[in-house]
Amino acid sequence: MRTMGLDVGSKTVGVAISDALGWTAQGIETVKIDEEKEEFGLDRLGVLIVEHDVSKIVVGLPKNMNGSIGFRGEASQHYGKLLEERFGLPVVFWDERLTTMAAERVLLEADVSRKKRKKVIDKMAASMILQGYMDSQK
Repeated sequence: MRTMGLDVGSKTVGVAISDALGWTAQGIETVKIDEEKEEFGLDRLGVLIVEHDVSKIVVGLPKNMNGSIGFRGEASQHYGKLLEERFGLPVVFWDERLTTMAAERVLLEADVSRKKRKKVIDKMAASMILQGYMDSQK
């Protein structure tokens, strides 16, 4: 049984999966969504859940720097609720403050071009969210 990590945005969802032992997270995909049209990519996530034998989902929860939850945080909570209802799996929210910025910094230091960064940033952020959660469980 594996854990899935998600970095939820308004246009994409970065997806990461743990290894079978729950030690490492690997970014696997970026799913296109459209919040405005209420297209949340749940069909694709369902395929990935079955494919990877997922038993738990960790959703990044973007908090404001003072710890409060703003619009994006509320959107992530709504997304988590949709996941619970659709798949019947436990959903855990993980504080993701600065995760995307950290992923961007790593890619910049690796001298990855802007075009390539855009393609991998979400799944890398999902991987960092999931890894942070798994590390806290040890």
